[in-house]
Amino acid sequence: MDFDESSGILKVLGHPVRLQMVSNLMRDECNVGRMVERLGIPQSTVSQHLRILQDRGILRPRKDGVRTCYTVVDARVRMIVEMLEESPVPGSES
Repeated sequence: MDFDESSGILKVLGHPVRLQMVSNLMRDECNVGRMVERLGIPQSTVSQHLRILQDRGILRPRKDGVRTCYTVVDARVRMIVEMLEESPVPGSES
């Protein structure tokens, strides 16, 4: 395992907005405008987070007419997010 690479991925996913963006994109490849609506943050902030995810190789952009859609292309990231979504939150058991 490349510990530096793995640590970098976890660091990028450690930001709640980026983790939410990746989770949303795994279900529905969408453009910046839809992400702004879903997350309730400015377009410039969404773009900054997308750039970080893209630079790390987690996302790949795809042109769809005038829109740019993003796809999660890193299988490790998909596995991490899927695992997190399936795991119960500690202390939330009834």
